[in-house]
Amino acid sequence: MKLIRFGDAGRERPGAIDAAGVRRDLSAVVADWSGATLDPAALSALSSLDLTAFPAVAASMRLGPCVGATRKIVCIGLNYADHAAETGAKVPDEPVIFMKACAPTGPDDDIPMPRGSVKTDWEVELGVVIGRHAAYVAGDEALDYVAGYCVVNDLSERQWQLEGTGQWDKGKGCDGFGPAGPWLATKDEIADVGQLGIWLEVNGKRLQNSSTNQMVHGVAALVAYVSKFMSLHPGDIISTGTPPGVGLGMKPPRYLAVGDVVELGIDGLGRQRQRVVASV
Repeated sequence: MKLIRFGDAGRERPGAIDAAGVRRDLSAVVADWSGATLDPAALSALSSLDLTAFPAVAASMRLGPCVGATRKIVCIGLNYADHAAETGAKVPDEPVIFMKACAPTGPDDDIPMPRGSVKTDWEVELGVVIGRHAAYVAGDEALDYVAGYCVVNDLSERQWQLEGTGQWDKGKGCDGFGPAGPWLATKDEIADVGQLGIWLEVNGKRLQNSSTNQMVHGVAALVAYVSKFMSLHPGDIISTGTPPGVGLGMKPPRYLAVGDVVELGIDGLGRQRQRVVASV
C-alpha cells in the first residue's frame, strides 16, 4: 500500500493511494498512520481493503508527512562512499549516527530559510519507517520491524554543522528541515529497497543522481545497528544517508537561496517539491 496523510498541518487524516492513483480517505477505518497501526501485521491486514470503496481526496489537498507521531528522526552520515569523498571525509568503519531534532514536514511544504543561514544544503535520502518497537535487533530479523519506506530531504545548514563548535545536530534540526513523503510505501510495494534510483534537482538542474545500491550499509544492517544504542518506536524514521551532488561538495560550494525550488524523488516512493522561503 501507498499510505498518505492529508490536510492542514497538525490536523492530517490517514489515507492511501489506489491502483488508479486516486487518493482515498481511510479515516473511517484507521485513526492515523502512527503507533500500532504501523505494525507490519496490522498493515498486512489492511492490504485487503477495497480502496475504491472509500471517499476520494482532492488532488489539490495538501499532503502532510507520511507518518504521524514520529518520536525521532535518526540520521546516518557518510553512508555513500562517493559522497564521503566529495566532502573530503573517509568512509567510517561503523555507521555515523546523529539526530534530527525537527518534526517531519509535508513533501511539498515550503522550506523556511533559517535566520542567519548562509550555507543551507540539500540531501535526498531513503527513509526507513519503523513499524514496531525495536531494541537489540538481529540483522536477519531487522526488516520485520520496518513498516515501509519514504523519501526524506535531510536539509542541512553546513556552517552550523561543521564550523564553529562543529555540531552536526545544530545544523540539521532547523524547522522545516525534514520533509517526508509523499507516501509511505509498505514493504510489499518495493521489490528490492537496495536497487532504487534516487535523485534531486535544484531549479530544474539535476545535481544528485544515484542508486540505493551505492549505500555502504543497507537497511537491515542500519536498523540492527541503531537498535543497539536506542530503542526504535513505531513512526521513528531512519534517514539512511545521501549520494554525491550536495552543495557542500561543489567547487565552489553552492547553497540554497530564497526562491530556489528543490525537487527530489526515489523510484517507487514518489517525489517532493519545495520552495525556499524567508523565515517569518
